[in-house]
Amino acid sequence: MKRDTGQNKNITESWRLQTKLVRGGTYRSEIGETSEAMFMTSGYAYDCAEDAAARFEGEQDGYTYSRLRNPTCAMFEDKMALIEGAEQARSTATGMAAMTSAMLSIVKTGDHVVSSKTLFGSCRVFIENILPKFGVEATLVDGEDNEAWKNAMQPNTTAVFLESPANPTLDVVDIGFVCDLAHENGAQVVVDNVFATPLLQKPMQYGADIVINSTTKHIECQGS
Repeated sequence: MKRDTGQNKNITESWRLQTKLVRGGTYRSEIGETSEAMFMTSGYAYDCAEDAAARFEGEQDGYTYSRLRNPTCAMFEDKMALIEGAEQARSTATGMAAMTSAMLSIVKTGDHVVSSKTLFGSCRVFIENILPKFGVEATLVDGEDNEAWKNAMQPNTTAVFLESPANPTLDVVDIGFVCDLAHENGAQVVVDNVFATPLLQKPMQYGADIVINSTTKHIECQGS
């Protein structure tokens, strides 16, 4: 469900990056606050029972339960989507929750994943040790070796995962090459963009299907 921010898409796309960073995603409540408000509610009010039913059926725009979406998170998501150049964004409690949900939305038992071998440790554990428990096999390659990517692709490869620049070695993957290769095989590409952030690199411009950013690293900075 996409909420109306009051920001015309044609206008926001013409904004310079600095304007997107400051103004993107922000909307005001009827109170007229000048900075983003913190909405600390779990539920929402409805004018009538019919509106509530329509909202939960997805027939009416709006919020239903903050576990699904909350205005505070929605403003952040809309800002990130605008900066990244994505159709939409979703926030999760942790970076690993984002990575896990992204991968599990693509693969199923019997599928195969190709990944660069230089990864954030927990990401490598998920791909190398956890996915096989659910019948999803993985091949790890030298991310800088295009031939290795070619040789690793299989008919049942449905997902490709990579970090570029990689953590912690800063290996650089040819994202455009890998995306073209994966799409020729019918696979989707997930890029962990944590080191570059969307300020320095926009993987979707090179064909990535899903981009993951860790906001406690170079975006929010407290964990750097």
